[in-house]
Amino acid sequence: MTNRRTHLVLALAALLSGCAIGPRYEQPSTELPATWKEAAAAEGWLPAAPADALDRGEWWKLFGDPALDELAGRVQVSNQNIAAAVANYAEAQALVREQRAALFPTVAAGGSASRSGARNSSPRTSTSASLQADWAPDVWGRLRQAVTGAQASAQASEADLASARLSAVGELATNYFALREADAELQLLAVTLEGYERSLEIARNRYNAGIAAQTDVLQAQTLYVNTQAERVALQRTRDTLEHAIAVLAGAAPADFVLRPADWTPVVPGIPSGVPSTLLQRRPDIAAAERAVAAANAQIGIARSAYFPSLTLSAALSSSASRVGDLFNASNMLWSLGLSVAQTVFDAGATGARVDAAKATHEAAVARYRQAVLSAFQNVEDQLTAGASLAQQEVLRREASAVADRTEQQFLNRYRQGQVSYTDVVTAQVSALNARRTLLQLQVNRQSAAVALIQALGGGWQAGWAASLAPSPSPSGRGLG
Repeated sequence: MTNRRTHLVLALAALLSGCAIGPRYEQPSTELPATWKEAAAAEGWLPAAPADALDRGEWWKLFGDPALDELAGRVQVSNQNIAAAVANYAEAQALVREQRAALFPTVAAGGSASRSGARNSSPRTSTSASLQADWAPDVWGRLRQAVTGAQASAQASEADLASARLSAVGELATNYFALREADAELQLLAVTLEGYERSLEIARNRYNAGIAAQTDVLQAQTLYVNTQAERVALQRTRDTLEHAIAVLAGAAPADFVLRPADWTPVVPGIPSGVPSTLLQRRPDIAAAERAVAAANAQIGIARSAYFPSLTLSAALSSSASRVGDLFNASNMLWSLGLSVAQTVFDAGATGARVDAAKATHEAAVARYRQAVLSAFQNVEDQLTAGASLAQQEVLRREASAVADRTEQQFLNRYRQGQVSYTDVVTAQVSALNARRTLLQLQVNRQSAAVALIQALGGGWQAGWAASLAPSPSPSGRGLG
């Protein structure tokens, strides 16, 4: 009869454990446009290109710079922000294992031995051993909801890790290209200073010959010295960028050197895909969606407090004067137990916790939708930025060529005494500004390409994130 009752209790607990009181999770619906608004403007300036490197996540290889490839590898290994994200992800995975362990019984074993005696009696030995098992069956699904929530949090942590990597390598690429542009500007200023020095010599020769005023020499000298000062300031910018890259790579600036090198302003074609793929490719969106799933699980956990909790226990113990007698059947004691606990009155505290969990879920849904909208805006901004900068480069290149010809013509006319040196200085300043503007525009195009890659998610995708991209309906609304 006892065994039959025990089996009945266990069967009832197993049956009830199939009952789940948590709400069924549904991904929040979001507005998904069929195409990018600025795709037409970017067409031709950001041509379609094979996305092999982008799909693998090694998007920086699209720029074809071996030095950048090597630095990107160092950043992913040594960057401390990434290391912290890796540790956070490991912690989240450990919490999942901890929550899953609560689904199973806990077993504890114990034993003791003592020997005592008195002056007029023989010493006595006492030994005991016990085995205790407890199990709280997941009758209302509270523990399974906790596991589900922990899994969602771990997946969000995985997405945060991807975001940290994407951000760190993106910052590296931006700083690296800015440093190479600074190298190009320093080289340009060095060549320009040689020309200004020759102009200064021409002005001095004309002054010494009595065919030019001293103001020509002073103007030439002023331009030469001011340009030297600009070179010093630019060198400071270059040094600051090198320090930033060192820290990103996990090195002290004193132990890191990035030698000047030629810079090829490659701007790769980046396939933008369609808006719905953004939900898979953006780790921050994936993290926000997983936060919604975790908040949904908390609602079920809060609701489980309305129902009683059950605990099954079993114990086996034995005591004897000798260790060899501990396992004799006559010394064995056993027990089976079932306990039920239910809160009868808590002045609405349980209902308040359920309402709070629902409000937290609604806030998570709002943050997810806002993250999606911000991501769409980010992509659109970078598409139009890439198109605009590409068109500007064509015009700035033409303007720089014209300014170079103008500078040379004014210098030739000055040698012939046809114009004043003020006209030469004006032309020289204009030409230098045009050349520097062109270089800055080229690096801005590379930075915009990096920003677009980051806006598209950088090729990151986890297996569980494949379900985050709902198929848009004909009306353009995603199915949640």
